Order: sequence, then structure tokens, then C-alpha cells
Amino acid sequence: MKSSNTKRPVFSIVVCLIAVGFLSSTASAENRIDTQRPDAPELAAYGKFKVGVTTLNLINPDQIDIISIVADGPTPDKIPYYDRPLTLEIWYPALNDSKGSHVLNAYLRDAKQQVELHGQAIRDAKPLVDEQQYPLVLISHGYPGNRYLMAHLGENLASKGYVVVAIDHTDSTYRTQAAFGSTLVNRPLDQTFVLDQIQSLNKDKTSFLHNMVNTQNSALIGYSMGAYGAVIMAGAGVTESAVLFPRGAPHRLLSIHQHGSDTQKTRPDPRLKTVIAFAPWGMNYGVWDKQSLADIAIPMLFIAGSVDDISGYKNGGRAIWENAKNVDRALLTFDNANHNAGAAMAPPKETFYFDKDLGVNISEHYIDAVWDNVRMNNISQHFATAWLDRQLKGKVEMDAYLDLIPNANEGVWSMGADNIPTPEHTHWQGFKNRTAKGLRLEWLKK
Repeated sequence: MKSSNTKRPVFSIVVCLIAVGFLSSTASAENRIDTQRPDAPELAAYGKFKVGVTTLNLINPDQIDIISIVADGPTPDKIPYYDRPLTLEIWYPALNDSKGSHVLNAYLRDAKQQVELHGQAIRDAKPLVDEQQYPLVLISHGYPGNRYLMAHLGENLASKGYVVVAIDHTDSTYRTQAAFGSTLVNRPLDQTFVLDQIQSLNKDKTSFLHNMVNTQNSALIGYSMGAYGAVIMAGAGVTESAVLFPRGAPHRLLSIHQHGSDTQKTRPDPRLKTVIAFAPWGMNYGVWDKQSLADIAIPMLFIAGSVDDISGYKNGGRAIWENAKNVDRALLTFDNANHNAGAAMAPPKETFYFDKDLGVNISEHYIDAVWDNVRMNNISQHFATAWLDRQLKGKVEMDAYLDLIPNANEGVWSMGADNIPTPEHTHWQGFKNRTAKGLRLEWLKK
């Protein structure tokens, strides 16, 4: 008994110390956007460039002020206009000796908390200006969202020799969410305006982007409503039913993006060479039809979850992919994933609570019920790298990562001497043995 009694306090102290240590490590845990899982596919790895990041505030003057228009009222005698603010986050290759903060200060879905995201990009690092200008990649978030929602992809691509610009779309961010009609009208307009502004900054000797970006060799990555805008930018004008959508833009204001309109006839912008569309919203609401989707005129990679209940799958992203019949296009499917497939960053620890005002657990905005966010992010980084390197940089060696058997589950791992694949080897290129699972990559040629 004496022996037992003397040992119990020691055991209790050890348990307490372990508990305190666990709580301390949990409290000091960082919200990282640069995590690479051990099973990450090959091209997800960060590239050779150090990465810088900076924030830029722009004003797009004289834009229609949709928020000020009464949706169910009479058509105003005079359409109101305003100067539309847009905030950008720009990732770019930086000098190797750059040092500084690696923190991004981002608001969460609750629009209340601002948290620190930790990555590899260095705040306001001096750009690495190369003799050959870097291709431009625009990133457009969902509704609501913000410019940090796909930050994991932004800095990852910048490390591989791209200038990446993520847009905060006014009226669509967590803190500015407003009438849905503003999002419908403004997405393609914002995307075009930012492309124009980056082109101007590239020519401006006072700009940190001077002579750094090849805007004639650009791509657009959109998620959900960002992908809605990207499909329009790729050439597909909206239908008459979309123009009349009850929750949409009032007084036919969406007709500027309608199939056959003068504005839509100018798309796709010749500077835009390709689009990656994550979970594109709209097809399941009749925004496009076969005729309008046939106007898509640049190669597209679609990324979707097979059980997407927001944008739809068979009647959503997959239907757009099937009907974009005049271009080569691919569809990457995360089997059993929902709307967040591949796009949203891993949920910050501060999101794990129920918000009474929104009526949801905030983490649900980011997570998937089946797939791990980091796993999906790594897969997206891998395929976005292969796709953009092929489309914007002409790297034919990327074909090996894109020309795959459609169903990853059916791939066979067969290696011979010196780890050289045998003729029977059909496992997805770049994925370690037993890691290419639950995925499909399908192609349709024009």
C-alpha cells in the first residue's frame, strides 16, 4: 500500500505534464497553407523559386451600382454608377535572399475573426525579374469567399515561375456579401479589369511588377462563382433564362454577358489561354445551354466532386465539360467529394465552432465529409501545375501526368529492374504506389 501510494502522485504529475504539453502544442499550432502530406503527388511539391506576396488595392471607376438598384421596383430613369474597389493578393517569384514575415491575415467565413495563415511567401519581398517574363494566373473565389481561400494554390504556383493574382470580389467576400446580382454581373468584369491592370503595371516603371509579367500568356482559375465567371470568360454567354433569373441581376443587367451580345462576342480575351474551373456554378440553374457552351474556345480543366450539391455534378460541372465541344478539355473528379473538392484551404482551427448568426459550424465552409483538405489541395496543386505548365509554358513532358487511364482505382503498379515501369504499369504518373485512389481524369477532344 505504501509503495502504491507513493507512486500515484508521480503518475499524476506525469499525466498532467503530458496534458499541459499537449495543450501548449495545440495552442501554438499554426494554420498552415503550405503543408505537403507524405502521399502528396509529385508535382504538388514547391518549386525552385522563393515567393513574395503583396497586397494591392485598385479602383474600377464608373461601374453599375447594382446594390443601389431596387430589384423589384421600376426600371430607374438613370442607372447609378460608383467606383468599385477591388483588393488583390499577388504572389510572385522573389529574390533568394528575401526575408520577412510569412503571415497572411485573413478573415474567416464568419466575417468576424481575422486569423493568421502561415505559408512560405514573404511579405513584400523584392521580385525576381527574369529575362523571360512569367505567365499570369488569376484566381477568383466563390460566393462568399475571399482572396485567401485558395492561397495554398497561389503561393505554390508562384514558386514554379508564375505571377498569381487572387481577387477580393466586392459584394462577394465574407465581409461585403450583398445582392447576388452583383456577383453575377461583376465576376467577368472584375476578372477582365484585373487582367488589364496587371498588364498596365507590367509597363509601369514605378511598379514592382514592371517588366515581370507576360499578360499575353494568362490563365484564370475560378472556384464556384469564380468558375461561373471563368466559363463566361472562356466564351460561353449566359442564356435568356439566366438574364431573367429571379434572384439574379435586376432589369436585365446580366444581358451584357448573354449569348450573342456584343460584349460576349469579344470573348475569350486573346490574352487568356486556358481556364481551370473548380465546381463551376450555374449549369444546374440553366445559366448555359448546349448552344452557348459550344462557344467555349480555349482549353479547360474542370475539377469537381461527384456529389456536389451546390453546383451539381452530372447536371453541373460535368455537363459543362461534356458540352464544351469545340475545345480539348479534361475533367478531374474527386469521387464522393462535395462542393469544396480541391479548392478550399484547410480550415483554420478557429473555424471549429457553431455560429448562431449563420446557423452553421463555420468549418463546414471549408471541409469535406469524406476527403481531407490537405490531401485535396496537394492533388489540385499537382494537376494545376501539370495543366498550366503544358498550356502556358508548352512543357510536353507534362503530358505524362495528364494522359492517364480514366479511373485511378484501376491503375496497376508494375515495376521491373531498376524501378523501371513494365508494359503492364498503368498507375497514375506522379502518384506513389497505392495513393492514386478515388479519382478520375477524363478527356474529351474537340
